[in-house]
Amino acid sequence: MLKPVKAVSFEEAVQSIRTNDRIHIHSVACAPQGLIQAMCERGRRKEFENVRIQHLHTEGEAPYANPEFEGIFQLESFFVGGNVRKNTQAGYAKYIPVNLNETQKLIRDGYLPVDVVLIQVSTPDKHGFVSLGTSVDCTLAAIENARTVIAVINPNVPRAWGDAMISMDKIDIFCEDNTPLIEAKPAQLTDIDIAIGKNCANLIEDGATIQMGIGAIPNAVLAQLGNHKNLGIHTEMFADGVLPLYYKGVINNANKPMDTGKIVSTFLMGSKEVYDFIDDNPAVAMMDVGYTNNPTIIAQLPKMTAINSAISIDITGQVNSDSIGCKFYSGCGGQLDFIRGAAQSKGGKPIIAMPSVTGKGLSKITPTLLNGAGVVTTRSDIHYFVTEYGAVDLYGKTMQDRAKAIISIAHPEHREELDKAAFERFGSHYHFVKK
Repeated sequence: MLKPVKAVSFEEAVQSIRTNDRIHIHSVACAPQGLIQAMCERGRRKEFENVRIQHLHTEGEAPYANPEFEGIFQLESFFVGGNVRKNTQAGYAKYIPVNLNETQKLIRDGYLPVDVVLIQVSTPDKHGFVSLGTSVDCTLAAIENARTVIAVINPNVPRAWGDAMISMDKIDIFCEDNTPLIEAKPAQLTDIDIAIGKNCANLIEDGATIQMGIGAIPNAVLAQLGNHKNLGIHTEMFADGVLPLYYKGVINNANKPMDTGKIVSTFLMGSKEVYDFIDDNPAVAMMDVGYTNNPTIIAQLPKMTAINSAISIDITGQVNSDSIGCKFYSGCGGQLDFIRGAAQSKGGKPIIAMPSVTGKGLSKITPTLLNGAGVVTTRSDIHYFVTEYGAVDLYGKTMQDRAKAIISIAHPEHREELDKAAFERFGSHYHFVKK
């Protein structure tokens, strides 16, 4: 039986937040901006204190992370997005390093008990169900365990299928809004992006299931797959680049032994075209992150090809993906979930792809990582490494051989310096060639 709920204002809805509460905020485009602003207004009036906030990446403003709210709010994010990066690096917000598949475990197993969850959902259907739309991730776990669930019902939220569907009786308080979801336009591809895309595409076989994120490199890879056949998608997120391949029939998910015929994701971020694509579409399953990012599930998909990016890599294959030195820049995300899952897949290919240099021309391939740099993919986990200069397979290679391979696809201007560093590190055996 549905709860007898009536729409209230944003201001009324957030009255249920108390001192010492832990708040979970819905992710990415579904972050409920009206509730966030109303919550912060209560914070400015000092109506509570020591309220902890957690979330994955959110789009839009995140004022609760600002210095003015010190002692009122404490952000403890699972990922450092652009809207909280400056305040995280300055120490006003905190970061919890965790593999994406385990974010739901932190909530469900009581490590991070949630008191209040703020979500944004689609309008109810005739059966009394709403959809979490563009983001299921660990928000579903928060809904299942929170004291109070506060929802914004918004007709702009797509009615996604899969685990995204929840009954209205899960909601304690709801508001109404008609604000369009924030969109992320596809990045303009550079010549370097296109070259990396081609090198990655050459590793993807017909019939493969692929995972990739958002941004220039994933879009560049997808743009090169027009002549492939029978590709599938099992990913933590996807964006606009998937759509042309789906409409062309390149992506049909026909070879997947489970979720056959379905694109599987846990959240997405793109243009309105992507949001419209998943709306009431049974060919897209938006699932709990404990499913999409479970390495055991990923490993069951033949030819699972996982493509992830990085900030830097050293000549032994240590991959830094969450910080620039000691400054946190992003997060662990689902990189290791998919690297390890793809490594166990029959015919699977875990791939780390990135430009060889920064925008300022500094080598992203270094003798050692910067002091404080976070190793997300370890040297024992890395397999394929790709830059605009080629692709190398590091699996099973000695330190000396993998250094040679990595340096071979560094920017030409930096190869001699890296080669000297490798010789100093490994000695004369670095140049040993078996006769």
